[in-house]
Amino acid sequence: MIEILNPSELTRARETGAVVGRILQTLRTRSVVGTNLLEIDQWAGEMIADAGAQSCYIDYAPSFGRGPFGHYICTGVNDAVLHGMPRDYPLADGDLLTLDLAVVKDGVAADAAVSFLVGAARPAESVAMIDATDRALAAGIAAARPGGRLGDISFAIGSTLRAAGYRINTDFGGHGIGSTMHQDPHVSNMGRPGRGYQLRPGLLLALEPWVMADTDRLITDPEDGWTLRSATGCRTAHSEHTIAITEDGAEILTR
Repeated sequence: MIEILNPSELTRARETGAVVGRILQTLRTRSVVGTNLLEIDQWAGEMIADAGAQSCYIDYAPSFGRGPFGHYICTGVNDAVLHGMPRDYPLADGDLLTLDLAVVKDGVAADAAVSFLVGAARPAESVAMIDATDRALAAGIAAARPGGRLGDISFAIGSTLRAAGYRINTDFGGHGIGSTMHQDPHVSNMGRPGRGYQLRPGLLLALEPWVMADTDRLITDPEDGWTLRSATGCRTAHSEHTIAITEDGAEILTR
């Protein structure tokens, strides 16, 4: 299902996006050396409740996961790039942490993710990966114009990632979003310009470029049945914003 939001719904989408952006920024600031992933999950739950919102993850149980996710936020460390289930792990200096948060408020959802380095260490490979996903996200957003095509976004993201030297996995990508978290259309991180669904004002999309340092193959963590890790154990990075297509272009809702 592809939803097109009316002006009233778009106003509510902005409010939900602002909630997601604020929570992620706060969690990023709090995530220091020694912070436990379970603490981050607890803080996320408290802030979601304080905002009058609901988590999209607690009862989330798609075919690719092992039962309901059961947590408020995805926390991926180093080789964990998607669907990172919070666990009893204290962050170490130089860890590459990805926080991915989706909430619904007043009937509209928003979804965003950020990757960053914990502590003072700055491994060059990790800095480069984070920068590449951030630049790919910005390129995808710039390509999201009314009357354009979904392939324009995918091409912009994929071109940026490939130019940075990364392989692209197309099993998971961005998606439509609205009254629920995951909707059509699927937004691949690789595509052809001028192809696919025509972008219309009122369409919400969650764009999420992600890469792994030396592979394009994923494995599922056998212990939790959820966390997707790089098949080689290499580091990973993931950036995401929810945007709205407007008459004037793309509006970022989750800054």
